[in-house]
Amino acid sequence: MLSKRVIPCLDVRNGRLTKGIRFSGNEDIGDPVESARRYYEQGADEIVFYDITASAEARSIFLDVVERVAAEIFIPFAVGGGIATVADMRDVLLAGAEKVSLNSAAVCNPQCISAGAEAFGSQAIVVGMDVLAVPPSPAIPSGYEIVIHGGRKRMGLDALAWARRCQDLGAGELCVNSIDADGTKDGYELTLTRSIAEAVTIPVIASGGAGQPQHMLEAVTQGKASAALVASIVHYGQYTIGQCKEYMARHGVKVRLSW
Repeated sequence: MLSKRVIPCLDVRNGRLTKGIRFSGNEDIGDPVESARRYYEQGADEIVFYDITASAEARSIFLDVVERVAAEIFIPFAVGGGIATVADMRDVLLAGAEKVSLNSAAVCNPQCISAGAEAFGSQAIVVGMDVLAVPPSPAIPSGYEIVIHGGRKRMGLDALAWARRCQDLGAGELCVNSIDADGTKDGYELTLTRSIAEAVTIPVIASGGAGQPQHMLEAVTQGKASAALVASIVHYGQYTIGQCKEYMARHGVKVRLSW
């Protein structure tokens, strides 16, 4: 059995670490490079960085931050936000990232998923999915809709159908973020996570809502996720990565504890 992963998520705006609730009310909470080093030292399995306004502002990613992070940590990290072409992906990977995360660009141009997978391998391509719970309809039978541009634009696209298509196009992993749960610390949206995990065969990362280690345990057991993304509970010092993983291990989940 593969170990379940704990992945801190660092949202970056204007080169600074930021955090909000349900994609709004963001506040500056520090330096992303210092935070990445701290989480690496605490035993994070991977780290994810999102330039949260790059796509909406139609600008390129923060390569200087990527390069600084690569010099400080020695675990895989993924970078997303403003990545739309193979050239963008190459720039991020050459700057030191192991993976790129495609979100809005993938929805608008799905072929960038397959182009990236062909150029760099599926293992380097993560598709981020920002998902909003809506009343089920013929267009969205699952009751979960894809939203892009940092929660600003609803797409009328069913999340489960999109997850399957991403896999078919060559994505190596999906990061499923519930907009409704994001930043609330009330727990992951387990129905959403489980539905997508059961719809695909590639790893699914649960995102949005972690408030205590129990939520992470639920994500990888009830939600059938391969990994749990965390933000607020580690950013504000409520728990360390090590404490979260130790809790999961005590409850029978295989995690990497030696670092």
